Amino acid sequence: MDTLYPKLIAEALATVRYPGNGKSIVDLGMVEDDMRIDGRKVSFSLVFDKPTDPFMKSIVKSAEAAIRAKAGSDVEVEIATRSRMAAPAPKPKALPKVKNIIGISSGKGGVGKSTVAANLAVALAREGYSVGLLDADIFGPSVPKMFGAEADQLYMHEVDGRQLIIPLEKYGVKVLSIGFLVNPNDAMVWRGAMASRALTQLIEDADWGELDYFLIDMPPGTSDIHLTLVQTLGITGVVIVSTPQEVALADARRGISMFTGDKVNVPVLGIVENMAWFTPEPHPEERYYIFGNGGAARLAEELDCELLAQIPLVASVGEHSDAGQPIALGDTLSAQAFFHLAHMVIDAVDRRNADLPPTEKVKIS
Repeated sequence: MDTLYPKLIAEALATVRYPGNGKSIVDLGMVEDDMRIDGRKVSFSLVFDKPTDPFMKSIVKSAEAAIRAKAGSDVEVEIATRSRMAAPAPKPKALPKVKNIIGISSGKGGVGKSTVAANLAVALAREGYSVGLLDADIFGPSVPKMFGAEADQLYMHEVDGRQLIIPLEKYGVKVLSIGFLVNPNDAMVWRGAMASRALTQLIEDADWGELDYFLIDMPPGTSDIHLTLVQTLGITGVVIVSTPQEVALADARRGISMFTGDKVNVPVLGIVENMAWFTPEPHPEERYYIFGNGGAARLAEELDCELLAQIPLVASVGEHSDAGQPIALGDTLSAQAFFHLAHMVIDAVDRRNADLPPTEKVKIS
């Protein structure tokens, strides 16, 4: 049985090669000068360039085997590891001061989802709540136009050593959109990964501050953007927007299925039936069901979801959106429909928070 001494251990370690370049871990300076020998026990440290070195575990095992092959199988080997590069600081939690995160989603485009999101945000703000609105439709941002902010400039400031985007504040709502950063006349031709990174920056690198409600105007359908959102944020719940038309309802079903599936598991707060009927502004008592009658109401009953509101199709709603002044800024009958929706969403969120634990971020491998 060989007596343990530092030179013997060093000779054993000199036979261990780093897989990345084939050089000895001794020649590479990976063996720390902290060796301790106590009888048949030896302990020392190995240093790696990065804490995520892919060969760390295999080199530790190879070093243990080399020492026992050289000095005897009964040697007790204790190897600590450290890295020259400090481990990256953990990312700060996204939106740490936001109480409720609500997605506004639709199965297909053209159902007025962004109009609902913008007016819901304004209605909540007018009710005295602190509200943020993120336009997550990277490829077709419409919130800047709806808020009359297409020409507005974004600025940054420093918070706790980080440079953060200052959301635009208009009509009492903090607003951010990729549309503020690009030419509104240019097509957004981005790969999915680029769009997801841009969206993550709008969430994590912005100073949203304290908010009661953070609304996300999601893109239509189901896409990489939706996965990015549920992986970045624990979303309190989603509001599904649809028209009464059967083709829109079929897509709404698929959207609901995505959110309620086991992998995503985001609660559905309820359904909004937009363009439920056409009402001429001078004759508010008249209703013309040009997209069908009560389809979203039937879907809500079928899927055991709450019907949050039925919003009529009134010309002035679109006119106000085009003018950059959401109709919820006024007190017309159309505005009252969005205030009713705001109250229903508040109640739905309160019930959800009372009955269910906070939503976890989705981990998808």
